[in-house]
Amino acid sequence: MRFGVTLVPDDTRALGPLTRVMEETGYDLLGVGDSQSVFRELYVSLTVCALASTRLRLGPTVTNPITRHPAVTASAIASLDEVSGGRAFLGVGSGDSAIYNLGQRLTPLDTLRRTLETLKTLMRGERVDFEGRPIHTQWIRRPVPLWIAAEGPRTLELAGELCDGVIVGTGLTPEVIAGSLACLERGARKSGRSLADLDIWWFAKANIASSRKQAVGEIKMALAASANHAFRATLEGKHVPERYREGIHELQRRYAFHQHEQLGPSANAALTDELGLTDYLAERFAIAGTPDDCAAQVEGLRRQGVSQILITAFVPDRLRFLREFADTVIRSVR
Repeated sequence: MRFGVTLVPDDTRALGPLTRVMEETGYDLLGVGDSQSVFRELYVSLTVCALASTRLRLGPTVTNPITRHPAVTASAIASLDEVSGGRAFLGVGSGDSAIYNLGQRLTPLDTLRRTLETLKTLMRGERVDFEGRPIHTQWIRRPVPLWIAAEGPRTLELAGELCDGVIVGTGLTPEVIAGSLACLERGARKSGRSLADLDIWWFAKANIASSRKQAVGEIKMALAASANHAFRATLEGKHVPERYREGIHELQRRYAFHQHEQLGPSANAALTDELGLTDYLAERFAIAGTPDDCAAQVEGLRRQGVSQILITAFVPDRLRFLREFADTVIRSVR
C-alpha cells in the first residue's frame, strides 16, 4: 500500500522538517491545501517541501479554477515539477474555503470540465481558447499528471473520463467505495480506458490517540469539513442514510468557512456533536483511534481493494502523529 499526507500550510518554516520526517518514515506523497484566506500560499509552501525532499510526489490537494487562472496554474505546477525533478502532480477541485471566503460560488461541473481540458492542453505547451480568449504557456515541455478531487457521481465520472488520477473524497465504507469505483469505471469507459489507467487515492481524515473517542474528538472540525464539502451540491447518489440528512443540511447552513480546518474549539467542531453526526462522519470519513484501531481500519480497506490512502495531518502535534502513523499503521501493512 502507498500512503500520502495532505497538510494545511499554516507555518512555512515548519514545512521543511515535516517533509523530511515524511520522507524518512516511508510516506509516498505530500499534498498541500490551497486556501489563500486561511492558509499560507500554496506554491511557496510546495517549493519549500520540494527543496526539503528527494523522493516524495508533491502537489496541490487541491487548487481550483476560480482563484487561479488555468495559465497561472499550469505555469506554477510546471515550475514546481522543474524544481522537484519531475515529482509534481496537479490536484484540482471545484473549490471550498478558498472560494467561499471570497464570496464566490461553487464551480459548475461544465466549468470544471473546460478547466481540465484547458490545463491538459496548456501543459502540452499548446495554445488554447479559454473563455473566448487565446491563452498559452509556451515554455512548458513536460505534462504534469492531472488529478481532480471528486465526491459526487458526476465528478467521479469526469475523473475517470479525463484525468490521470483522482482523490476520492466520498468516504471509506464498503458501500461508498463500491459506488465510487463504479462511477470512475463508467467515466473511464467513455474514453476507452479502465480503472487500471487511473491513479486512485482515497481521502481520509486521520488521527491516533489513546482511545478512539479522543482521536475522533480532536478532528471533529475536519469531519465537519468533510460533511460540508462532500455533500454540498446534492445528497443524491451519495449513500447518505435518511436519518442524517437533516443534520447535514443544518451543518452546511452553519459552517464557518473562516474557521475551515482550524484546530481546537470552534463553531465547526461543535456542530458534529450538536447535530448527532460525529459517529457517522467518523465511520465514513476517518481513520482514527488507537494504533491498533487504525491498523485494523487500513487492513479492512486493503481487503476492499484500496491500495493508496491520502490521510490528513490536521492534528495538534503533526510530527508525533506522522511518526506514530508510520511506525504502527504503515509498517503493519507493508
